[in-house]
Amino acid sequence: MHVMRFRPILLAALLSCPAAHAQQPQLPLVRLTAGMHVVQAELADAFGTRMQGLMKRESLAPNHGMLFLFDGDERQCMWMKNTLIPLSVAFIDAKGAIINVADMQPHSEQSHCSSRPARYALEMTQGWFLEKGLKPGARILGIPGAASGR
Repeated sequence: MHVMRFRPILLAALLSCPAAHAQQPQLPLVRLTAGMHVVQAELADAFGTRMQGLMKRESLAPNHGMLFLFDGDERQCMWMKNTLIPLSVAFIDAKGAIINVADMQPHSEQSHCSSRPARYALEMTQGWFLEKGLKPGARILGIPGAASGR
């Protein structure tokens, strides 16, 4: 019997005051493409940055988000405790294909999980994936380490 591990990841939106922003490490940006759409994503590739996520932020710039790089292919779960803005998360496989997209509400502790093992997750302003027509199977290019992301 195979047991899936669930990893709740704290999510959130953009920091509002400069003092609070100083507490968050400056994360590197990666340029991603999804069809004709370009995304500037902060890279959360360590346990601490994944746990902090977009916590306490009040907004995201257009076409900006956060890319979470996980240590392996597992069922990933995220929640929105301490989040100030609604977000959508796309769970992505090791080849850069969207597995599923979930809409998440601010301050919610409800888990939103990948429907199968995922290597990455991309958080954007709620509705971004739907507005861009990005559904399961769509490819996200530019993900560091993804089989088709180079």
